[in-house]
Amino acid sequence: MEGSVRKRKAGLTAFFFSGICAISVGVVVSLLQEQHGFDYGTTGTLIALMNIGNLTAGFAAGILPGKLGMKRSVTLLTIGYIIGYTLMGFTGLISVLMASFFLLGIAKGSVINTCTILVGDNSENRTAGMNLMHACYACGALLCPFLIAAAAKAGAAFPMWTLAACGGVLWLVLLVTPMEGAAGRGQKSGATDWSFLRSRRFWLLTGLIFCQNAAETSVTNWMVSYFKGSGIIGGALSAYTVTVMWTATLAARLLIAFVIPLKRPARAMIVMSLGCIGFYFAMMQAHTQLPAILLLFCFAFSMAGMNPTATSLAGKMTSVASIGVMLPTASSGAILMPWFIGMVAERCGISAGMAANILPCAGLFIFALLVSRLPEETAGGSRKIS
Repeated sequence: MEGSVRKRKAGLTAFFFSGICAISVGVVVSLLQEQHGFDYGTTGTLIALMNIGNLTAGFAAGILPGKLGMKRSVTLLTIGYIIGYTLMGFTGLISVLMASFFLLGIAKGSVINTCTILVGDNSENRTAGMNLMHACYACGALLCPFLIAAAAKAGAAFPMWTLAACGGVLWLVLLVTPMEGAAGRGQKSGATDWSFLRSRRFWLLTGLIFCQNAAETSVTNWMVSYFKGSGIIGGALSAYTVTVMWTATLAARLLIAFVIPLKRPARAMIVMSLGCIGFYFAMMQAHTQLPAILLLFCFAFSMAGMNPTATSLAGKMTSVASIGVMLPTASSGAILMPWFIGMVAERCGISAGMAANILPCAGLFIFALLVSRLPEETAGGSRKIS
């Protein structure tokens, strides 16, 4: 019991620091764009490379534990935050920045996989546990603009080095965490169970998380540039729109974890997806500061519960192997959509690029509706999900 609590706390702590390191990319990429004069296409490529690293790490995290062991695999893959941000602080050379963003993605993907196992397998209520874990991520994301602003006062490179230090703390937390038995149900017998690949539920949930990753990552990575480029919010204030988004995200996830238990998680996701569509469409019509900020808050509030709730519905399929397929496959949405927005923005303007993000929002509704029509397999999001 004590070991389970320790693993769960380690997963929550590591995900908090990952929130700082991963979400800071949206602000950092805007700083790099200003410092080095990158166009939207180059910026979109850097963001896409991070998400390619995320995808690669997910598959590696599903394979390496069987060869190197869980602890060695995790410590190897999560060191990317330290190396990536450190290199970024020393040079603006595009080839080095491309490698740095790829390494950041490797670390991000590995932390997501590891913490999903540590928290999911050691929580009595999976839906509440996953929402709490993602709330910790949101707490870290909330802090990143303030952390970057404070570090920037010491010099242009210090934000990157500060983020590298945060990555170092994350790495140390996982280094001292016991990983025995953390490989998940599919690894305990010595042979990987791939039966989840035949599950319709598994692929519908993967599709839903794909759309969620596409929509959310596009907003977190491009919203600062969008508000600056469209003139809605200018100067240093635009960087703090990340705080608005993650305040809403934190509030929603804490409500789901502690105040409003989701008795019918699949149907709740339908309501969330409709909120995402409506608020995002309205946000694209806003041309002044206050309505844009309020609608961003409402969009993020609607989006907040989608990923953790969908992941919790995987239930007994959760293992290193299944998470190693589900999350990296779904994360390809976070590669394709930000890149696509960058390409559209380069040709038609940033407003047109951001408007394209309504597509994955619509996809959320479609997949949530299909998941809700599957046979009920649990009540209240408990660990009996199948």
